[in-house]
Amino acid sequence: MAMSDPIADMLTRIRNAGHAGHKRTDVPASKLKLEIARVLLKERFIANYKFIEDDGPQGNIRVYLKYTPDDEPVISGIQRVSKPGLRRYAGARSMPRVLGGMGMSIVSTSRGIMTGREAAREGVGGEVLCSVW
Repeated sequence: MAMSDPIADMLTRIRNAGHAGHKRTDVPASKLKLEIARVLLKERFIANYKFIEDDGPQGNIRVYLKYTPDDEPVISGIQRVSKPGLRRYAGARSMPRVLGGMGMSIVSTSRGIMTGREAAREGVGGEVLCSVW
């Protein structure tokens, strides 16, 4: 079965690995997913990630999950916002707040992938890919 939403698949893999207490999870790579991983790392939601070349055409991204001292996953929720069937866009002034600022949204803008906070600061809108908290 062809995958209609690779981003949702990535988020689900991260969510499931966290619930299961895994240290890491592998996600089929794409430029967009590498950018999402970069933002998650920069915002300290994951411990690390690395691109792994394999025999396939695209390689994998290995995402290293981060846990609190009491072994709770740092990512308590990660949710797809804009879906292939229903794209969600937000202007710089209407960026959604996630849990009153406790979480963040990841937005695809004309200046690349960034958090909703950065997009609002830069005055750019874009497609709201997902929310993380």
